Amino acid sequence: MNWIKWVIVSLAIVVVVGIGGFAVYYVSYAMGDAEGYGRGYSTGQELGYSAGEQDGYSEGYLSGQEEGYDQGKVEGYDEGYDEGYDQGVEDGIGHGYTLRDPTCEEAVAFMEEDKTSDNEYNDDDYGIYVCSHFSRDVCNNAEAEGLRCALVYLIFPDSGHAIIAFDTIDEGMVYFDAITDERANPEIGERYYKCIETKPGYYYTESDYDDTIMDILVTW
Repeated sequence: MNWIKWVIVSLAIVVVVGIGGFAVYYVSYAMGDAEGYGRGYSTGQELGYSAGEQDGYSEGYLSGQEEGYDQGKVEGYDEGYDEGYDQGVEDGIGHGYTLRDPTCEEAVAFMEEDKTSDNEYNDDDYGIYVCSHFSRDVCNNAEAEGLRCALVYLIFPDSGHAIIAFDTIDEGMVYFDAITDERANPEIGERYYKCIETKPGYYYTESDYDDTIMDILVTW
């Protein structure tokens, strides 16, 4: 009977050792798996980041290069165009203005802001500073503002008078007396003093000379 007990005990020992070994294997496997995952994750993250950084840099570089090229091309074109245009104008006609016809409102506003009418009229000796000089200066100032302005000469029976005009885009020809900034509506056959739109509270009496308009000469 002793040998039977010995066999049972031996079997029991084998079972216990087997179960213990399995348990140790399972625990060790779990620990190894966790540690291996951690190391693998860390290494994979590092390698993935490096590869992603390289790819991102390449893509960003190409995208930035393309965008920078396009922007630089546009800005370079604009700068070159402006410089080329200015140089071309200077070499071609020697004039830097691009003139346009204003609206009536713009013409009135310009005349209100222009200071030529503040100059002193002087005809002690003909040509010192009279109507033609006023009109010339207003035309030059309008041109400096980019506005096309005409010098208008009204021919009277024994004399004449210079005024200015704008060919407005909304009301057509609009005339101004450059000495007073008042609007005028010259008509052939009419006395000029009757053609002026006087400022509120003002009026013109009949001139002591014949200012009947015989002709209207417009020079641009």
